[in-house]
Amino acid sequence: MPFLLKRLISAVSLVFGTSIIVFLMLSPAFDNIAFNVLGENASPEQAAALNAELGLDRPVLVQYASWLVSAFTGDLGESLFSTQTVMQALSVRMPVTVALVIIVTLLSGVLGFAIGVAAAVTRGWVDRTLQFVATLGDALPAFIIALFLVTLFAIQLGWFPATGYTAPGSDIGGWVRTMTLPVVALTIVAVAGVAQQVRSSMIQTLRLDYVRTLRSRGLSETRVVVAHVLRNASTTGLTALAVQVVGILGGAVVIEQIFALPGLGSLAIEASSRTDVDVVLGAVLAYVVIVVIVNLLVDLIVAWLNPKVRLA
Repeated sequence: MPFLLKRLISAVSLVFGTSIIVFLMLSPAFDNIAFNVLGENASPEQAAALNAELGLDRPVLVQYASWLVSAFTGDLGESLFSTQTVMQALSVRMPVTVALVIIVTLLSGVLGFAIGVAAAVTRGWVDRTLQFVATLGDALPAFIIALFLVTLFAIQLGWFPATGYTAPGSDIGGWVRTMTLPVVALTIVAVAGVAQQVRSSMIQTLRLDYVRTLRSRGLSETRVVVAHVLRNASTTGLTALAVQVVGILGGAVVIEQIFALPGLGSLAIEASSRTDVDVVLGAVLAYVVIVVIVNLLVDLIVAWLNPKVRLA
């Protein structure tokens, strides 16, 4: 319980700290909001009146305190350029990004662990292939891979749509087709990093004395690797996977633009270009909450696998 409580306090502190940093970073753009809403031909008097109406004429910290109080009640404000509230916009856009992140994270975890274990155990062509793919994944960003996938599988072969999104509730098959290329583009980049960390941790663990002791007792190699070595080495892989989630979210912003997916990334970019402050804040907080939840889950799993983490 103390371990979980500490992690929850850390998570809340991170969300709070991120919100104030983002708010302060956006504050220089507050002066342009009135002209973005009213148009460049608006008079200074009209701009001043709108700023007063929106509360933008108050000190920045006072504005942040007002926003924070409203946020605690579930009110993240309203868009300045539509009739939607921020919560409504997030409720529409978040499922797309969350589905993308969950699928990529699960695939990266499963494939990364499988490839990493195979590379560490065999140390043959699988290991050499992993090193090549890991180098390729580090060298090529997700959007380059996405453009290649679109050119080959969407434009030339016509197997998948190049852009667009189909909701799973209307057509599950269409949803799978629209999500396949974005998922593959992000997974290729993420899986290499996870597999590399799992491989290194497995190799180090296989050299420990207790592994030789287990083998000398007649345990099968499969049981030694799966039941003992992998359990100890998995904490490193899970930590790497949690780090990759941040990269997956960052890559998703660009990927959503390339494939015209209506997710948080496209929402944040649209809101940033119009200085729609409340929407930008809401999108950033949504990203932070996703990262916090993933890291909290990983911490709990790691603590379950390694009791030393709980004691620390």
